[in-house]
Amino acid sequence: MRWVFCCFQKGISQILVCNRYVCICTAILLLSACKISKSHLANIAQLPSYPDSIMPKDAEQMLIVAVKSGDSSHKGFLYAIEHKKGKTVRIFDKMNVSLGRSGIFSSEKKREGDGATPAGFYRVGQLFSYESSIDSRMPFIQVNSDDKWIDDSTSPEYNTYVRGATQAKSYENLLLSSIDYKYCMVIEYNTNPVIKGKGSAIFFHITSNQYPPTAGCVAVKEQDMLRILAWLDPRKKKYIGIIQ
Repeated sequence: MRWVFCCFQKGISQILVCNRYVCICTAILLLSACKISKSHLANIAQLPSYPDSIMPKDAEQMLIVAVKSGDSSHKGFLYAIEHKKGKTVRIFDKMNVSLGRSGIFSSEKKREGDGATPAGFYRVGQLFSYESSIDSRMPFIQVNSDDKWIDDSTSPEYNTYVRGATQAKSYENLLLSSIDYKYCMVIEYNTNPVIKGKGSAIFFHITSNQYPPTAGCVAVKEQDMLRILAWLDPRKKKYIGIIQ
């Protein structure tokens, strides 16, 4: 089995491809460099491991979405990694995720409405919720029927959050009848700068236990999202890596 994974900082990636044996070797390097306990070694050898020397120094919390190399399906795995005081630690067991119905496309290929999740390395942005109170230190916006995300590529508000009236011809409501956006974080793809037609409304949100494909977002089941939200620290720099 081969995995492609990365560490990332401000859109600059360093990518490694490893087979099972290289993963074990890099896990040993990580153990030596970061003083991770020996009890973690077996688990580390099963995830996309990397030596501490290539870890971005300001990436303190990371969500890494990985799929098997060459897999074009809409399902993958998510790893939560924390880096602090010279140590790199996996926070949870790997979680299942749903991806776009078209799989993962490179950011160069990604287009509005193609149903693909964009590959790349992005900041984790604004949190939205249906709830008035959540178990998280992250600041959030409680949404109502006036809240929307613009997906009309001809609009000057394309790929932005709007509360209230808009002249856009199409948009996504952030308060849905489904559970999907009950907890929803912006994946800052195509947000700065915004390029018309390159894709919009790429979120990290929740899904059902059947893990149906998304329209391009990354989705986990609710109990996994709640664990992640309780872990995230607003004082730390947070990234998500989506690996093709």
